[in-house]
Amino acid sequence: MENAVLVGLITPAQPEERTQEYLDELAFLADTRDIVPVKRFVQRLPNPDTNTYVGSGKLEEIRQFIISRSEAVDLVIFDDELSPRQIRNIERDLNVKRPTTNDQRPIRVMDRTILILEIFLQRAQTSYAKTQVEMAHLQYMLPRLTRMWSHLDRQRGGGGTNRGTGETQIEADKRIIGQRIALLREDLKKIDRQMATQRQNRGKMVRVALVGYTNVGKSTLMNLLSKSEVFAENKLFATLDTTVRKVTIDNLPFLLSDTVGFIRKLPHHLVESFKSTLDEVREADLLIHVVDISHPNFEEQYNVVEQTINELLNAKIEIPRIVVFNKIDAFTYTPKDEDDLTPVKRENISLPELEKTWMAKLHDDCIFISAKNKENIEALKKLMYDRIKAIHIQRYPYNDFLFDNYEE
Repeated sequence: MENAVLVGLITPAQPEERTQEYLDELAFLADTRDIVPVKRFVQRLPNPDTNTYVGSGKLEEIRQFIISRSEAVDLVIFDDELSPRQIRNIERDLNVKRPTTNDQRPIRVMDRTILILEIFLQRAQTSYAKTQVEMAHLQYMLPRLTRMWSHLDRQRGGGGTNRGTGETQIEADKRIIGQRIALLREDLKKIDRQMATQRQNRGKMVRVALVGYTNVGKSTLMNLLSKSEVFAENKLFATLDTTVRKVTIDNLPFLLSDTVGFIRKLPHHLVESFKSTLDEVREADLLIHVVDISHPNFEEQYNVVEQTINELLNAKIEIPRIVVFNKIDAFTYTPKDEDDLTPVKRENISLPELEKTWMAKLHDDCIFISAKNKENIEALKKLMYDRIKAIHIQRYPYNDFLFDNYEE
């Protein structure tokens, strides 16, 4: 296990409450990667510092904290993607010497992007997922290679050459990585063709895809509906590989797929690499958007997923959706006192009030359940049955006599 400090910013566009929530998510990501967060540092700035993300004073405060600890701090993790210049400067300024041992130990600097990529590298199981993640990782690292070769400073070209620090080694590595990315891209194209053939071979069955923020209970719901054993746990990105199962509700068969979870600031390279996996979303006839209603900021998670889906679909295709608000068993709220005149916050709204709000907004396209406690699952099955039956009849208008009324 490694120890880490977490760093975030409070900006005009991101108030303190939101920053702390994002750092909670960053801590959850760290825990998923088996990293122990030991302290948080937050600074209020108009914008991130172009050189060191936080100001020099805050960076020195982080450095002094690392020096003062008897137990080693191995990582400093920032809640936004850092530029190569920022990483280089931060690593330079955070080199520390322990007063007791005089041992200078380099502190590894990570940003949210590389943390997510490392989690994906750790959790990828199939060759397809491993190929996708490796390519995304290499694409992220390529412009950041210069910070890895400072030890070549003495190998500068002399005698009329103009080569800079480690230039020859950097260029050689860039060529190697570029060639590796090209090879991986070709491998992905081959696998894409194989997966496209597999999708064609599934026939004309209606396709339903589970989508949602990471750790909202998609895999648990998948197991419940399909009576299968898809891996599920209370950690982020438990599922990377798309799982497809044939499911039958009453007399109606369809294909149900469980896709990788979305997250705020999902790395661009990762989205690009996983687009083929997300073809299950693009080619679905119906999307089941699962939302964790117990999360204090579930509305933002809902919007992140909807925005990402719209980007994947290029806003040209409108796929019907059912919004499933999961984890009603974990929902909590704090009623406001009658003499409290401050604005109502999310934690002051009861579950029945939220149900009325979202039912008024989405009408019959949303439902509230607990997959863990199997609460309201039959109502969800009835809703899915009606939607899938309508799609099937539209596709095969002369086969509607095959359907009986759904009975709970």
